[in-house]
Amino acid sequence: MKKLLLFTFLFSAINALHAQDAEKEIITNTEQAVKKIVDTTSNGWKRKGNLIFLFNQSNFNNWLAGGENNMSGNLGVNYDFNYKKNNLTWDNKVIASYGLLQTKNSDFAKKTDDRFEFNSVLGKKAVGYWYYSLFLNFRTQFAKGYVYGKDANGKETREEFTNIFSPGYLTLGPGMFWKKSDNLKVNLAPLTSKITFVDRDFTLPEKAYFGVEEGRSSRYELGFYTSAYYKLDLMTNVSMENTLNMYSNYLEDPQNVDLDYTLAVVMRINRYLTTNLVVQTIYDDNAFNGFQTRQIFGLAANYGF
Repeated sequence: MKKLLLFTFLFSAINALHAQDAEKEIITNTEQAVKKIVDTTSNGWKRKGNLIFLFNQSNFNNWLAGGENNMSGNLGVNYDFNYKKNNLTWDNKVIASYGLLQTKNSDFAKKTDDRFEFNSVLGKKAVGYWYYSLFLNFRTQFAKGYVYGKDANGKETREEFTNIFSPGYLTLGPGMFWKKSDNLKVNLAPLTSKITFVDRDFTLPEKAYFGVEEGRSSRYELGFYTSAYYKLDLMTNVSMENTLNMYSNYLEDPQNVDLDYTLAVVMRINRYLTTNLVVQTIYDDNAFNGFQTRQIFGLAANYGF
């Protein structure tokens, strides 16, 4: 009888162990299947874009406090097209904007904005949120830029200082890409090449033009590049987008870190109207020994695509 009870106990224990192993295997297989579904659900292209037009007009008639009639407009495009397939990601972003201001007493329409930027990061999953990456960034402008002044008779003058696609900046290199979501990502590239392109007709013998020496049309740098992107909702219908790029040139004055930071706040009124605030700060001692800043604020008409 005791042997029968012992045999029954051992048989039950063995069956229980087999059942636990089978249960663990089922759970493991289920988790792997769910993870595979999650990882592949968003495979393919995801595209999102926004077209923005800001307009401002002021008119004064017998206005004793003073003022000058003016009209300005800014047109901008922000377009993302990202690709994902299993452990491979490819994030692309195009930012383009152009704006003009015309005042009654000025002979020239003046730029209020002029920007084209293309960002691309190709990533192969390493571990967790980290990817091995290869990135490319290109920045330039669409139209000529001028320095304004007055002649001896007080008439407004202007002198060309920059040209179409001059300066242009091409930055690329391998690195590590951390991406938690499309709204939060950081790229670190310790071996980054940066090439500055200019119109050689603007270079001067007494000083470098955007870091480019006289008679040359380009300048090469090698350094450490960091970029970060963070977008969040501050409250209902109010979003804030942060873009930061930093670069240190190993070959010359590595302590002088180039910086480009843009803050964009969008306050949505309805589907087609928003109030937009854009603040951009640039530090590049090859271009200007100090901070460059620009700020745009206004009511915008939007079209999403």
